[in-house]
Amino acid sequence: MMLDLESVRLFVLAAEYGNLTRAAEAAGTVQPVVSQRLKALEARLGHRLLERTPRLVRPTAAGTAFLERARALLAAHDAALRLEEAPAFRFALCASDHALGLGLEGLFRRLRAALPPGAILSLRTGLSREARAGFEAGDCDAALIRREAAGPDGEVLGQDPLGWRGAAGMRLAPGEPVPLATLGPACGVRGAAIRALDRAGLPWRESFIGGSCAALLAGAEAGLGIAPMGRIAAGGAPDLGPALGLPALPPSEIVLLARTGSPALAAATRALAAGLRASLGETGASRANGR
Repeated sequence: MMLDLESVRLFVLAAEYGNLTRAAEAAGTVQPVVSQRLKALEARLGHRLLERTPRLVRPTAAGTAFLERARALLAAHDAALRLEEAPAFRFALCASDHALGLGLEGLFRRLRAALPPGAILSLRTGLSREARAGFEAGDCDAALIRREAAGPDGEVLGQDPLGWRGAAGMRLAPGEPVPLATLGPACGVRGAAIRALDRAGLPWRESFIGGSCAALLAGAEAGLGIAPMGRIAAGGAPDLGPALGLPALPPSEIVLLARTGSPALAAATRALAAGLRASLGETGASRANGR
């Protein structure tokens, strides 16, 4: 029995992206084509590989068992095609830490499934303005930034709501300044949080400055302060704002800046965009499984 390798590749993408539409986007095709080919693959194997709901797909027990074999099959096929050594494809990404944060693992898994074998992925994180500057200087092929107001450039991938993240059971003393945990004065998310507090007439003080979103969330959950963070960057940590009486934070956009001067770069950018859209569409995800 011969398997259609493109259908196997689409199955791996569907399993990693958790959504047929996003898998189709990453593969450069459309959802009906992906659905049709996956049904044919399931018929060929005699097993249902994916559970489908209107919002997501996930592997069945048979699909989970087949997934690693599918990856090995594709790797062996791609290795067989490389009769001569060729330069590895390189994809450089600059990203706002507040756009990705703890969501990096899920994005990396999706990119790994979509990038060519042997590809080299490099990532540089920082503030949004630093990511933009790196892209404009030609230091990276694509940049992911968080934008608090609409702008003319870039592709808007979606909105990631900001919320107040902190220790479970945290309480704020009446009349005392709100202890803020942030990435420092240059951070746009910090600025948005301060403006919201000022409009609400709530005093604040700087209580913790983290060097990354991972450090920021760790400090906040340890009780060092309360951190304004997006859902993706905070790994799905709950928003404590309503319980603490803090003002709602404004929505902000996750924006992609990219160069697509070659088919390989266009494909990598497509996979990156699909991966972020998949992350933005996930609800009720837990940090335990990285989704």
